[in-house]
Amino acid sequence: MSYSREAERGIGTAEHTHTVARKRAAACVVFTDGAGRVLLCEPTYKRVWEAPGGAVEAGESPRGAAVREVSEELGLKVEPGRLAAVDWVPPMDGRTEAMVYVFDGGRLDPELTSTIALAADELRSWRWCTIPQVHERMRPLVARRIESALAALESGVTAYLEAGHPVG
Repeated sequence: MSYSREAERGIGTAEHTHTVARKRAAACVVFTDGAGRVLLCEPTYKRVWEAPGGAVEAGESPRGAAVREVSEELGLKVEPGRLAAVDWVPPMDGRTEAMVYVFDGGRLDPELTSTIALAADELRSWRWCTIPQVHERMRPLVARRIESALAALESGVTAYLEAGHPVG
């Protein structure tokens, strides 16, 4: 590998970035209620349920995507808390690999919950779900991610996951 004079002086170039892997990115927010249940959304366009969230757009931070998606999907203007988990998802089902960032939405009180306004073109309904219900309604990988994120929030750490499984 050859380096330019700029690189030798520490200025560097971005040429090497053309050969590194490009991963999709998504962000979601885990909200809980007073009973410790998780808010799940029922999309109109697929059979499995999801946590509020979605794709990170070009030039957008994962946290910014989480804020935008919660606003678009649920009509809630909330600032998520800390990062609960990062999940590397391998290529599957015709999709490239991805990084999914899970943020703490905190506990929603009944007053704020009553203001949820679903994006009708995206979501059919929402429900508070127990962990067994999370596993019934979500794809196994995503259910593992949500359960791991909740455990990380309880323990005060940020979890690193691969396909929903804690690593390290």
